[in-house]
Amino acid sequence: MQVKLLRVLQERVVEPLGSIAPVGVNVRVIAATNRNLGKLVKQGSFREDLYYRINVVRIELPPLRDRHEDVPLLVGHFVAKLNRLQQKNVAGISEEALAILLDHDYPGNVRELENIVEHAFVLCRAGLIEPGHLPRSLRSRAETASGPAQSNVSLIALETRHITEALHRHAGNRKEAARELGIHPSTLFRKIKALAIELPPQDGRSTRTRHCNKHHAEDR
Repeated sequence: MQVKLLRVLQERVVEPLGSIAPVGVNVRVIAATNRNLGKLVKQGSFREDLYYRINVVRIELPPLRDRHEDVPLLVGHFVAKLNRLQQKNVAGISEEALAILLDHDYPGNVRELENIVEHAFVLCRAGLIEPGHLPRSLRSRAETASGPAQSNVSLIALETRHITEALHRHAGNRKEAARELGIHPSTLFRKIKALAIELPPQDGRSTRTRHCNKHHAEDR
């Protein structure tokens, strides 16, 4: 199979099943794996020429256990998606339930989190997803771990840090920060106020506006 795929990438032709004539193709290939291909190349189980042929633009996505700050954003995405598909009106997730999700390591990665939210949708018809709507295995681990007060503090601190870092990355431009965080700007404004987040001294949007106005004046 590796040889056949390499031929497609190199020569940009395929032979349809039952045909004897090659057909040209113009496609863009996106490959994803949870294996270490560089290590497999050294072991001889993955072709080196194919590895370098597909390794043009490489994006490494850390496992969910290493980026727990993405859990609230992913939960919000899955809630919106399931509300649309199942025609429900689940408002979101409570802090207590979200704290339980933040304490989980997710061996099944993002797919496992999506399944957990789907499980909660079966039990939650409206309002907020509460701990009782989560799988029993998650609740059992949470009960044996540290108390909920400590988890809630960690949740608030994590969200505050995540928003603050996004604002600093975009020089205080709240619109761009909201886009990176995957939330509506009005939602970001409310969170900044609720969490008492101090905005950076510079305003990225104002800086760019002054910069554009300066060039415009010079052109005139």
